Amino acid sequence: MAYLSRRDFLKGSVGVGVSSTLLAPCWKVGYGSMGFLFAGEKKMPFQQPPLPYPMDALVPYLSEEQIRFHYGKHHAAYFKNLNTLVEGKPEEQMSLREVVIRSTGSVFNNAGQAWNHTFYWNCMAPKGGGEPTGELAEAIRRDFGSFEEFKKAFSDAAAKLFGSGWAWLAADKEGKLSIMPLSNADTPLKYDKEPILTIDVWEHAYYIDYRNERARFVEGFWNYVNWPFAAKRYSLRNQPDQLD
Repeated sequence: MAYLSRRDFLKGSVGVGVSSTLLAPCWKVGYGSMGFLFAGEKKMPFQQPPLPYPMDALVPYLSEEQIRFHYGKHHAAYFKNLNTLVEGKPEEQMSLREVVIRSTGSVFNNAGQAWNHTFYWNCMAPKGGGEPTGELAEAIRRDFGSFEEFKKAFSDAAAKLFGSGWAWLAADKEGKLSIMPLSNADTPLKYDKEPILTIDVWEHAYYIDYRNERARFVEGFWNYVNWPFAAKRYSLRNQPDQLD
């Protein structure tokens, strides 16, 4: 990979007007990364993945502005903070999942939020919604009585969680499902359970579009749930190396 100085890069950009790289939406290239390194800079151990869809793909549920702030500011900041915290430490050599499971304090808070948000983006899809099928659908009926009962319990957990946090659908090693409303950066990974689905109920996840109407934000989530993603997580719940 070629390394450019900032001066050389900017000179080249002026020669062609505005560089197409600079205009590339960050869902393609990943916020804070343009696909190259400036001279003197080094690749950080933990890189924010690109969004799995364009920033306007979830309209009207979530506006482009909401995604741009959430992904481009908040999510990016967790990666930046984490890289600063682990520089020169053993965590630099771990996977993000391993850091989440093993860490505490500030390292966990930032690692957890980096991992949780990446998972959350994949829990939605522009043509999502409907109901799950196959093994996951059967497990939901077995453990909650029906899809509608599960949906209500999950929505209630998300809407009523005090303060900031996440509502999770998680599975143990035997495949039993449970709903886990967890505060702040907490995650089922800390409880030896595999995350299957989540919704972010920190205010920064919805405040631009919904203000204080968290329940309405939660209700809209069901029209965009990425059930194939959740089904894959469930089927591979005992093979984490195939997931992250």
